[in-house]
Amino acid sequence: MSPQELTQYVKAEAKSLGFDVCGIARADRVPQEVSDALARWVNEGKNGEMRYFERNSDKRTDPRELVAGCKSIICVALNFYPGELENEPHIARYAFGKDYHKVIKDRLYLLLQSINKVEKVSGRPFCDSAPLLERFWAQQAGIGWIGKNRQLIIPKAGSYYFLGELLVDAELEYDAPFGSNFCGKCNACISNCPTGALSNDGFDARKCLSYLTIEYRGELPDGTGAKMGHCFYGCDRCLSACPHNRFAKANETAEFSPKNEILTKKIEEWQALTNEEYRMIFSGSAVERCGYEQLMRNIRAVGNK
Repeated sequence: MSPQELTQYVKAEAKSLGFDVCGIARADRVPQEVSDALARWVNEGKNGEMRYFERNSDKRTDPRELVAGCKSIICVALNFYPGELENEPHIARYAFGKDYHKVIKDRLYLLLQSINKVEKVSGRPFCDSAPLLERFWAQQAGIGWIGKNRQLIIPKAGSYYFLGELLVDAELEYDAPFGSNFCGKCNACISNCPTGALSNDGFDARKCLSYLTIEYRGELPDGTGAKMGHCFYGCDRCLSACPHNRFAKANETAEFSPKNEILTKKIEEWQALTNEEYRMIFSGSAVERCGYEQLMRNIRAVGNK
């Protein structure tokens, strides 16, 4: 197949596997200003206890170091918006269903297998699972722009999307990078961030409720419970505030359907959650990353504010 024919095949297969968007970027070293900005962010300690940002800088800034012989980055996006299912208390929308890492990577493995039926290629799939600048590459692949909320925003669709990448050693036809930024003068995400983690100067993970409730293992800083509102895992405030998410439509991915217990439990029931119930409700979920003890820390903070 020619690069053009193979590209058309890849995008058609990605759509048939349920991905909402697919774009392709040439694998290359990221621009110096991007790697410099990342280094400054880490040097200022804004990554908090996420020490993995301090490692593998060579791979993080050049995907060809991550996968030998890599020539192309196939970027995909899959909608996770569950619709208006708000309940009190609740968890972040992205964690309602099955663990997205597995869902996305399983589909990318199928995409790789499908490509190999027509053209022998080597490749490796990723989904938030390696030192890869996912949002940067999605922008390079023409999918959308990185907003002030630090999320990838897809035109006329919003930012309730999981991202995944398939790095392959084949030459493909590359999409033009998304060159516009439609945030304009809007600061809704910044204004609605309850901790000041977002600002016009960037993002400080140490203040972010998603970081504090998921990644951070210590005792929550004083006053955090009041800022969490009713959400005891993650935070959706910057997504909910974004005017581009008025275009969001409920996803049709069965794996992302929430369990009834997640939608119906009252705070008193969550406070009485046993380890066994935790394992039953969140088995195979992204919430497993948090662990029972840490989740109960969060629930106590929401219940005792």
